[in-house]
Amino acid sequence: MSRWPEILAASAIALAIAGAVVAQGPPQASPAAAPAAATLPSGGAGEAFAISGVRVFDGERMLPAANVVVRDGRIEAVGADVAIPAGIEVVDGAGRTLLPGFIDAHTHSWGDAQRDALRFGVTTELDMFGDWNRIPQLRAQRESFDATDQADLWTAGATVTTEGGHGTQFGFPVPTLAADGDAAAFVAARVAERSDYIKLIVEDFSGHSDTRRLPTITPPQVAAAITAAHAQERRAVVHASLQADALHAVASGADGLVHIFHDEVATPAFAAAAREGDAFVVPTLSVIAGFAQAGDGAALASDARLAPWLTAGQRGALEAAFPGPPRAAPLDNALASVAALHAAGVDILAGTDAGNPGTAHGASMHGELALLVRAGLSPTAALAAATSLPARRFGLDDRGRIAPGLRADLLLVEGDPGSDIEATRSIVGIWKNGHAVARPRMDQAAASPVIAEGALVADFAEGTGVRYGHGWQITTDAMAGGSSVAGQAWAERGAQGSRGALRVSGEIRPGFAFPWAGTMFHPGAQPMQPVDASARSELVFQARGDGRSYQVMLFSGSSMQAMPSMQSFTAGPEWEEVRMPLSAFAGADPATLRAVAITAGLPEGAFELFIDQVELR
Repeated sequence: MSRWPEILAASAIALAIAGAVVAQGPPQASPAAAPAAATLPSGGAGEAFAISGVRVFDGERMLPAANVVVRDGRIEAVGADVAIPAGIEVVDGAGRTLLPGFIDAHTHSWGDAQRDALRFGVTTELDMFGDWNRIPQLRAQRESFDATDQADLWTAGATVTTEGGHGTQFGFPVPTLAADGDAAAFVAARVAERSDYIKLIVEDFSGHSDTRRLPTITPPQVAAAITAAHAQERRAVVHASLQADALHAVASGADGLVHIFHDEVATPAFAAAAREGDAFVVPTLSVIAGFAQAGDGAALASDARLAPWLTAGQRGALEAAFPGPPRAAPLDNALASVAALHAAGVDILAGTDAGNPGTAHGASMHGELALLVRAGLSPTAALAAATSLPARRFGLDDRGRIAPGLRADLLLVEGDPGSDIEATRSIVGIWKNGHAVARPRMDQAAASPVIAEGALVADFAEGTGVRYGHGWQITTDAMAGGSSVAGQAWAERGAQGSRGALRVSGEIRPGFAFPWAGTMFHPGAQPMQPVDASARSELVFQARGDGRSYQVMLFSGSSMQAMPSMQSFTAGPEWEEVRMPLSAFAGADPATLRAVAITAGLPEGAFELFIDQVELR
């Protein structure tokens, strides 16, 4: 029997924990009321509908008023003088704007990402690292005209990275290019896996930390991998955080950069090289804003035009931020670079890097558009960056524009985003493959099964068992390619003279960017199964240890990989009660509680922690 579902579950946990180690968000905002969704025609294969008198952004220009006819999943006609056939359903487009479905040109799409994306009008995502085993399924999906609740997905599959480098920490083993490895052979293997394009990672972490460094591929390997990708008729795109690395990639023939570097503002020499090399740039301003702690994600989470359709996991992800003090320079540099590159004629593509703190699939595209306008693009140029430009630059010939014969992936909004880019948030309707997409409000979703009677989770009087749930299990960065270790065992003499406690011990080892090791409690019958703990208000437990700081992470939300919320405590040599109000876990949703983890992190070295009398009060 295949263990792939188990591996995916472990991967989701690893992704979430790895993200949580670098992310703690601000308090959750309360969204204002939002308008109800409109009733729309079914559309679909074998059926036809029309949108009348609507403003149309066709991917390149704004048409002030037009009729659009859709039949059999494709656009049949568009224009001011197009006659609407008798007998078909008609949507009134007066005062509204019809756009091509958005294309997010940089995501990491796991779990419910494709559903979350489509609910906000992103009909296509370009994944920049993903499970290559899914590629046949993804290709079949995007060739279909069936009704679906998911965005289509293209993927780089495995990336070109080195042993222990960035991209090796996401929950399952990945192929890596040795320091003296053959880049052309490595690329050939990715092509054999049917990767849609080749992504290279040039990242030593120096743009993010003054002290931590990661191994990365060498400049000769970068050049060789780009040449090999082109020989195999694949585009080569590059992750680079430093301008020097980005310049080398462009000079080596890279088709595009999938981040804008933020160590400094783009120089005229770089802009000239990118323009002359016809290289595009996907700035991913949304994730840089998260790194800068600019609050853009939290603002999206509280926007009444978006908030009711966000899952708890999306809200938590938007409200999360990278740790440390606010850093204005990275975002300021990125915005200035985008302005300079756009003015120089370099193609700018909209991509969010969704899957990282401060971002959420689908919703962040609306924030990315606003950031592009802030960087100096006109609203119509920003809309092109999310539609026709990614379609053209990635060879998606059947989408990205509203034109006869193309796929009817459509987004209808109130108002005119050509003059106010935030009008894209006022969604009236979405169509995928010509079918209207159901858009249920996530704030009205059904509750999870109620947590079992009794507030006591575990007293460890009879070993490491629990009163309910799947129990406690070890979690370490080994599931993501790290080398930290941990073990747990029953220990005699717990807190306040109790019979026993849970001893968790191990070692945080080097070689992983964000190491962790500890234990995790699953309240459901299966790992990460949600339960309703909304009647509980506080997590309380007894702890003693070695003086280290430890983290408590609450996993919740509709998606298994949703970013957990985190609080820390110090375990001294004597038993002390730790009390943590559930309301203190920013973005957490106790109604969909999935797991509680207690882990050690940096600094490296041995750790020992005892816990007892764990309660949800």
